[in-house]
Amino acid sequence: MTTTGVDHQESAGGPWWWGQRRSAALDIGLGVASAAECALEGVEFADKSGVPVAVGVTIGLLTGATLVLRRRWPVAVVLVAIAVSPANMGFLLTVVGLYTLAASDAPRRIIAVLAGMSVTASTIVTFIQTRQGVADGAVDISEGFVPFVAVLASLGVTAPPVLFGLYVGARRRLMESLRERADSLERELQLLAERAEERAGWARNEERTRIAREMHDVVAHRVSLMVVHAAALQAVARKDPEKAVKNAALVGDMGRQALTELREMLGVLRTQDGTTAGPAPSPTSPSLPLAAVGVAAAAAASRAREDDGPCLAELEELVGQSRAAGMVLELSVDGDPAPYPAEVEQTAYRVIQEGLTNVHKHAPGAKVQVRLAHRGAEVAMQVENDPAPESTPHDARLPSGGNGLLGMKERVTALGGVFVSGPTDAGGFRVSAVIPTAR
Repeated sequence: MTTTGVDHQESAGGPWWWGQRRSAALDIGLGVASAAECALEGVEFADKSGVPVAVGVTIGLLTGATLVLRRRWPVAVVLVAIAVSPANMGFLLTVVGLYTLAASDAPRRIIAVLAGMSVTASTIVTFIQTRQGVADGAVDISEGFVPFVAVLASLGVTAPPVLFGLYVGARRRLMESLRERADSLERELQLLAERAEERAGWARNEERTRIAREMHDVVAHRVSLMVVHAAALQAVARKDPEKAVKNAALVGDMGRQALTELREMLGVLRTQDGTTAGPAPSPTSPSLPLAAVGVAAAAAASRAREDDGPCLAELEELVGQSRAAGMVLELSVDGDPAPYPAEVEQTAYRVIQEGLTNVHKHAPGAKVQVRLAHRGAEVAMQVENDPAPESTPHDARLPSGGNGLLGMKERVTALGGVFVSGPTDAGGFRVSAVIPTAR
C-alpha cells in the first residue's frame, strides 16, 4: 500500500509496494542519484570530521539510498534527511522527500511538523556555515545579514517542494474524487436502466393481462349467447320456423357485436393519439426505448378503459340480450345513478356481464337476480342464480377456462374494491362486488 496516493490500485507487474514498474524504475533511479550525491558529499564530511573516507562514503551511500523508500515510508525519508543535514549532505534527498511527504495522504499536522523541523535544521546549519564563511572572509556580507541569509536559504530549499507536493496531492485527490463520482453515477445510471427495464416488463405484463381479460369478457359473453341461441335455433328449426328466424337473427347480432368490440379493442392497440399508426414495433426491438414501452402500454390501457369500454347505461341492453336467450332474469337498481369514472363503470359492467356469462355456461335455465346499488361513495353489484333445473342436460353446459372469476377479481381489486364469489346455501352461485367511485 502506498502513502503518496500515486496509485492506490495495484496493477500487474509492479514489484513489492510499487503499483507500476515505471514507478519502481523512477524511485530506483532517484535512489541511485541520491546515493551518488551523498557519497561525494561523504568524502568532504570525512575530511572535516576526521573519520576514514570509506566510512563517510558508506554513510553517504546508505543515506542517499533511503530515497528508494519514499513511496513506502515518506516520513522516514524526511527524518533521515533532517538527521544528516548537519553533515551537509542529502540535498536531493531533502527536496524529493519533502515533496513526497506533502503529496502523500499523511495528516497535515505531521507534514507541518516535519517541514518545520527541516526548515529549522537547514536554518541552523546554514547560519553556522555562513557565519564561519564571514569569519574566514570567504563570504563578504555583514554579520547582521547572516540570519536573514540562513532563513532565506532554508526556505528556498524547503518551501517549493512542500508547496508543490501539497498542490499535486490536492489535485490527485480531486481527480480520484471525480473518478469515484463518475463511477457512482455510472452505477446509478445502470441501476436506473435496470429499474426502467423492470418497469417496462411490468407494464408489458400488465397490458397483456388486461388485453387477455378484455378478450375473455367480450368473446366469452357474446359466444355464450350465440351458443345458447344456436341451440334454441336447432331445437325449434322444424317446429317454429318464425322463432328459428328470430334466433338466427339474434345469433347474427351477437356475432356482429362481438366483432365490433374486438375491432374497437384491437384498434386501440394500433392507434396513437387518435390517429392510425403503422405496425407497432416489438417491445423487444432495440430501437424502442424501454420507458416508451411502459408509456405506450399505459396509454393503450388508459384509452381502452376510458374511450372504448362499456358503461352502466348499457346494462339494460345487456340484460335484454340474456332475456332474449331464454334466461329468466330479474333486475333491480337501488339509488340514483351518478356520473362515475370510466374505469368504475366499465368494471361494474364487466362484473355483471361475466356473472351472466357464468350462468349461461354452468346453469342454463336457472333463474337469475341482478342487483345494482348506487351508494354515492361506492357502487355495489350482485349476480345470483338459482340451481340449474335437473332437466338441463349436462352437455348443454359450456366449457370454462376458469379465468372469468379471476379477471373480475383483478378488475375490482385494482380499483380498491372488494370481490366475493361462491356457492349459495340453496345450491346456486353468487358473484358480488363493491367498487369505490372516487378515483
